[in-house]
Amino acid sequence: MSKENEKKSYTKRTSEQFNWWRAFFQVLVCKFFYMIRFKFVYRLEVHGLENVPKDNAYIVCPNHLSTLDPPLMVAVMPRNISFMAKKELFDIRFLRWWMDWLGAFAVNRESLGPSTIKTVMSIKKSKWVFGIFPQGTRGIPGEIKGVTKGFAGLAKITKCDILPVGITGTNEVKRIPFSGKIVVNIGKPIPYSDDTDDMVNKWGEAIQNLTGFKYIPNDEVEKEIGVKNDNCGKKL
Repeated sequence: MSKENEKKSYTKRTSEQFNWWRAFFQVLVCKFFYMIRFKFVYRLEVHGLENVPKDNAYIVCPNHLSTLDPPLMVAVMPRNISFMAKKELFDIRFLRWWMDWLGAFAVNRESLGPSTIKTVMSIKKSKWVFGIFPQGTRGIPGEIKGVTKGFAGLAKITKCDILPVGITGTNEVKRIPFSGKIVVNIGKPIPYSDDTDDMVNKWGEAIQNLTGFKYIPNDEVEKEIGVKNDNCGKKL
């Protein structure tokens, strides 16, 4: 298999690939080894587990602060989670193997192709749930902005509700026992609809309530950028 074909094989998953072996490996790594760190270094607190649906017709949508967030979500949620990972990470052999066995799949963040939709549908057919960070990349503590519409589009297509999860504290690197503090607040599911803009804003507002971070809608960000550009033009 060529390198290009090998990469492509990690963008599409079937429900059979979300099997017992990957589930066991994910549980071992995240719910055992990572959980030790979360409990004894970061004094992890989790609230709102009663809001998690009993079925798997939902998408886990947390805010994003650090590389600890994906294993944290797997550690605290009742079901195995398959997260998207940018395709460039699958160019690295060890990371490709590691993420594959943790249930992640490759995606082009600039364009969610048909293979992404098929994979999310395959996850729904399994006992796993799909997870995505709506911000697309790690954000700055204290604010929620740069939210993409991709997660809302996938919720609409797959008819899955959106489960907002607020994370605080993972951005602070701690190694001394009980020196950190991570809080996970799980909100009530946001029903999927045909209005993706409405789903995006409802998610942002939910995360604002769950974290205390300020939600800045994309239109406000664009206005701010426009004002800055105008001011720069006047100075010139």
